[in-house]
Amino acid sequence: MTQDVQPQARFNWLLLGPAFVASIAYVDPGNVAANVSAGAQFGFLLVWVIVVANLMACLVQYLSAKLGLVTGNSLPEAVGARMRRPTRLAYWMQAELVAMATDLAEVVGGAIALYLLFDLPLVVGGVITGVVSLILLVVKDRRGQRVFERVITGLLMIIAIGFLTSLVASRPPAGDAVEGLIPRFDGAESILIAAAMLGATVMPHAVYLHSGLARDRHGHPAAGPPRRALLRVTRWDVGIAMLIAGAVNLSMLLVAATNLQGMDNTDSIEGAHAAVQSTLGTTVALLFAIGLLASGLASSSVGAYAGAMIMQGLLRRSVPLVARRLITLVPALVILAVGIDPSRALVLSQVVLSFGIPFALIPLVRLTADAQLMGADVNHRLTTMLGWVVAGLITLLNVVLIYLTLAG
Repeated sequence: MTQDVQPQARFNWLLLGPAFVASIAYVDPGNVAANVSAGAQFGFLLVWVIVVANLMACLVQYLSAKLGLVTGNSLPEAVGARMRRPTRLAYWMQAELVAMATDLAEVVGGAIALYLLFDLPLVVGGVITGVVSLILLVVKDRRGQRVFERVITGLLMIIAIGFLTSLVASRPPAGDAVEGLIPRFDGAESILIAAAMLGATVMPHAVYLHSGLARDRHGHPAAGPPRRALLRVTRWDVGIAMLIAGAVNLSMLLVAATNLQGMDNTDSIEGAHAAVQSTLGTTVALLFAIGLLASGLASSSVGAYAGAMIMQGLLRRSVPLVARRLITLVPALVILAVGIDPSRALVLSQVVLSFGIPFALIPLVRLTADAQLMGADVNHRLTTMLGWVVAGLITLLNVVLIYLTLAG
């Protein structure tokens, strides 16, 4: 652990970073598929879902980081310490399943991007995505977390440029976009898409990971001025990172609503890319594919990092990140090799992720509301109330997502 702040520390921009790594989960290939589908099918109807989801994500990620800083434990460690061994192992199994589903979406997204850019077979693209993400993890192991943060932040900027360029090339009608801020649905299909958007936004592995990222970067500061300084920096860290991620997600939906509405085959990433190319040109489509590739590479490495942290916290065994990368890469490559439709695989991965969200959010709110554990930094009553509302709403919508998906 490193200790990057002194007791008298004031705000320092160099302390930002952990939230930018966690925010990669909010702009992964699952988000691309969900947001583009939402805009192409329903226009500006679900703009409000992205805004609400981003506000929820800000609260969730801040609570996760605060737990790590105040207790010195990651969320998996804090949860595992309060469970007997059989319960802890069962909890780890569901978290492991969620981690594999996360990796599936991210490797598939990277493979699709390489197919779009270089016409590579999906299996070859999946292998390349896995190898590059493995290299990023080696960088983290050998050069430390701060270098890893800089690399991931650079990829986040590439993602932002790749998708925001489409928005600049074709500006949406301001009136329609503002009208989309009014919460409403239009039939069961719109509820399904909204739940998928939310499920692709608030992801379990990002909730688990952020607590450990903040702790590993800043250590376990003493109560009082040092901790208050870091918590203040953390709020800025989360706010800026989520603002960037939210802008990227919103741009995907607005571009699709403006240019792709009513077009065929936009329910797949390949179809959306083809539609972008036909309406906005080759250059914008190229940047779209580059953004998708950066999303797949960054989110795949961050997902493997989260999986190792989950395993260490719940199994109480340290697993090398390289080994962890190989464990979760194999199922994704198998699915690509057997010829399952990649867009369908992305949808199914989001359904699996939906099962894991309550297991991450409910313990997070309970732990950060525990005065005995958190001391003077326990949640304010209003924060706890909002936390429960967010956890309940996200859980409910993901139950709806699972039901509607299984019901066809």
